[in-house]
Amino acid sequence: MQEPIRIGHERDHHSASPETPLRSDAFVLSDSEKRSIIQELVRGILETLGMDLNDDSLKGTPGRVAEMFVDEIFGGLHPDRMPELSTFENSYQYGEMLVEKNIVLYSTCEHHLLPIVGRAHVAYLSQGKVIGLSKMNRIVDYYAKRPQVQERLTRQIVHALQQALGTEDVACVIDAKHLCVNSRGIRDIDSSTVTAEYGGRFQEESVKREFLDLIRLQTSFGA
Repeated sequence: MQEPIRIGHERDHHSASPETPLRSDAFVLSDSEKRSIIQELVRGILETLGMDLNDDSLKGTPGRVAEMFVDEIFGGLHPDRMPELSTFENSYQYGEMLVEKNIVLYSTCEHHLLPIVGRAHVAYLSQGKVIGLSKMNRIVDYYAKRPQVQERLTRQIVHALQQALGTEDVACVIDAKHLCVNSRGIRDIDSSTVTAEYGGRFQEESVKREFLDLIRLQTSFGA
């Protein structure tokens, strides 16, 4: 078996690393080769379940699933798809907390390959650099597009932004529904999971409280 590699971001971490476990040969195959192999594997699964893949509705399913896995819902596995996190000098000398909340998040539970759907709230305190708002959305989306556990996802978002901004003062809270809980097993359709990662000054009670108060603030914009 190939040794695992860890894909998160450039910094090394200890054994409690939030990085995604991948084999060392994870990127030997091209995306096209992966799609072809996955297509045949999905075909085998459906045929094993007794599905008639000659049916018009089903015959394209293996190819659609393979394309979805490689190019869409697991596209964040490949480091080449990491968004460029351009930063700028804080020329406005803005020294307060910057919060982007309600970032829509779609991910996939790595235990049952069922959807995780929720919202991420991200904040930082500038130490001389600021980052484009859309980049915060993109980094959430990038790390979400992997087989995930929510705890790891939360930490990956924070660590990537810490590296880009050159500060530990970054925080993230995620509130999400897991369909492995909502649609199977216990089938609890109302429960959601909340995870948080607080770096630097966000570990101070007053700063953490300000962040949590801001993400609870109602911001509704009608037409």
